[in-house]
Amino acid sequence: MGEDRYLTFALGKGRLADKTLELFEKTGIDCREIKDKNSRKLIFEDKASKLRFFLAKGPDVPTYVEYGAADIGVVGRDTVLEENRNVYEVLDLGFGKCRMCVCGPSEAGELLKNHERIRVASKYPNIARDYFHNKKRQTVDIIKLNGSVELGPLVELSDVIVDIVETGSTLRENGLTVLEEICPLSARMIVNPVSMQMETERIKDLVNRIRSLINNRD
Repeated sequence: MGEDRYLTFALGKGRLADKTLELFEKTGIDCREIKDKNSRKLIFEDKASKLRFFLAKGPDVPTYVEYGAADIGVVGRDTVLEENRNVYEVLDLGFGKCRMCVCGPSEAGELLKNHERIRVASKYPNIARDYFHNKKRQTVDIIKLNGSVELGPLVELSDVIVDIVETGSTLRENGLTVLEEICPLSARMIVNPVSMQMETERIKDLVNRIRSLINNRD
């Protein structure tokens, strides 16, 4: 593979993509095409840099990267962990910071402490399962929800929830609290393993340019 080949990026839609494009522009990548709100195109290019971009739903980004439809992806670490795809995580972009936590009514803390069999509601069943089964060695029943998981303990569907916490205001408003922290989260850059081998220099150069920008910003 040579310089003629385009490197393709899959970007998680929304705030994540906006922040990523801001970062890219600061490294000299031309993002005008993808930022044009009137465009109906699905794939955008920066011909000078030989880069191609497309927007995708967060959970799909690691899939595109694993199968080589995208060389590089940008998505939240929660999605990287939940999807558990065969990709390399190469850079913490430092924005979209939050935490994955076990939350519930304060009295549920005892159930966690005593390793009782409990029900856990989450949009992230794989992260929840890994945490309880492999890290805590606690037997739990995982219930997958797609909407407001805070409802779980309120309607007695579950004892606790596993969810992303930013400010914790939604939890407080519903009488819930953070009981245990699973891991910190932020936007991550992921790379297809084959692309990493074939395009090592170009990808490393890009990652280093973005890394030095982040370090200067910090």
